[in-house]
Amino acid sequence: MKDIKSKVQNLNPSIQPKNMDIMIGEHKNIYETLSVITKRAKQVNVALKKELYQKLEEFAETSDAIEEIHENKEQIEISKFYERIPNPVIIAMDEFLNDETHFRYPEKKKTYDVD
Repeated sequence: MKDIKSKVQNLNPSIQPKNMDIMIGEHKNIYETLSVITKRAKQVNVALKKELYQKLEEFAETSDAIEEIHENKEQIEISKFYERIPNPVIIAMDEFLNDETHFRYPEKKKTYDVD
């Protein structure tokens, strides 16, 4: 997966209507198209969450005493950046429309009828 953060910098975070004929394209199946976009959006979401939690973990302090929570400007900036990133569905749809999403069909297992 390429760096998602650099790709979404120029992406409009608001939802825009899309022409379904363009989205379907050569596949001619709306359900297949939406399934591919949905699966990719789930992958993007997991990757972004994992990356965010790893970055925020660096700021985690472990102590037994109850203390004031110190504001860390870097932590706040990281959180704000991830809040501004477009929805994973918008990212996945953009990737699909730009032919950056590659998918394949799982191979069907051969079944043999036993009489």
